[in-house]
Amino acid sequence: MVSRIKANGIDVNYRLEGLKDGPVVMLSNSLMSNYTMWDDQIEALTSKFRVLRYDQRGHGGTQITPGPYSVELLAEDASALIEVLDLGPVHFVGLSMGGFTGQVLAVTYPEKISSLTLCDTACVMPPESVWNERIEMAGNEGLEALVDGTLERWFTPPFHQTGKEKIKKVRAMILATDVDGFTGCAQAIRDMFLCDKLSEITVPTLVLVGEGDPGCPVSAAEVLSEGISGANLIIIPQSAHLPNIEQPVAFNEVLMQFLEGQQPVLHSVNPQT
Repeated sequence: MVSRIKANGIDVNYRLEGLKDGPVVMLSNSLMSNYTMWDDQIEALTSKFRVLRYDQRGHGGTQITPGPYSVELLAEDASALIEVLDLGPVHFVGLSMGGFTGQVLAVTYPEKISSLTLCDTACVMPPESVWNERIEMAGNEGLEALVDGTLERWFTPPFHQTGKEKIKKVRAMILATDVDGFTGCAQAIRDMFLCDKLSEITVPTLVLVGEGDPGCPVSAAEVLSEGISGANLIIIPQSAHLPNIEQPVAFNEVLMQFLEGQQPVLHSVNPQT
């Protein structure tokens, strides 16, 4: 059921489903997306967990506020949502921007986190000039100016041929994002530096990354896994920035193993065939 609730002073759009009394998995979306980016994970997750999906500030159905935002603000939003719904502690799963949110959440509100899964994310996203250029393009021309380049980075070339229906859905999701919401979050990403905070993350952590992700590459995932004590790094072949969409079978297998307490032992998994 889709609902809206006041958290951290804004109206947050969320969906709560699955086992009523099960452990809670909280899914946090990337820039230029909404909670439907996790559709391919829901059947697997709801069989064992209660699942909370939500739209980050300025995205989907969640309220847009004047920017700039910060990753600390996005973490405050997530913390407030957990609190107002009385759901903590949660297994937090964040992809890209959702992973930035998760890192801050785990450092600042560790009592609200049971485990952390960081997907295709990083602790810093240089260079500043790239983000300034994207912000300017969005302001002048709308997200139509960014959508083609974004989709090129988010999916591998073979998937652009075999996954056209899924890419069509993601394109619509990007174009539905409000420019002001994008700008506020892009400024947060531009100004973020979390690498010196990684040692403060103490919850069990899984780092997932698509082997062909150009924006948050394997090298960025390695920085996370090396900086977070006990973190486990899994590389998903034949995928780029959204392996949860491009290789959902492999992604779900690894995620479910981790969430059920069976730490993955492989450093790569077989892609969907």
